[in-house]
Amino acid sequence: VQLQASGGGLVQAGGSLRLSCAASGRTFSNYRMGWFRQAPGKEREFVAAMWWRGDGTYYPNSVKGRFTISRDNAKNTVYLQMNSLKPEDTAVYYCAVSTSYGDYDQPTTYSYWGQGTQVTVSS
Repeated sequence: VQLQASGGGLVQAGGSLRLSCAASGRTFSNYRMGWFRQAPGKEREFVAAMWWRGDGTYYPNSVKGRFTISRDNAKNTVYLQMNSLKPEDTAVYYCAVSTSYGDYDQPTTYSYWGQGTQVTVSS
């Protein structure tokens, strides 16, 4: 499985960005997709998750109502729409795939990771 994340950049507080994660290598119909982020000196933090097949989405309180995870089955791509960005959202964002039924908000549940894309929000 290969994951290619893109879409990061520099944005002012209150702005928006959309991250993309293109997946290849195998079919994903029974997998779970997730987004995590890691700021310098901090642990990797859960941002969003969804089943590749299904409508359930999951977010921590820190991004709920501002971030939206979605997918395009035809393109094998998962997106993270980020609105009302804050300086504390600054981090490297990673997409990941889980092939297990572990906790969706734990990095250890995910077997495959993209290379990360930098998001910087200026105040």
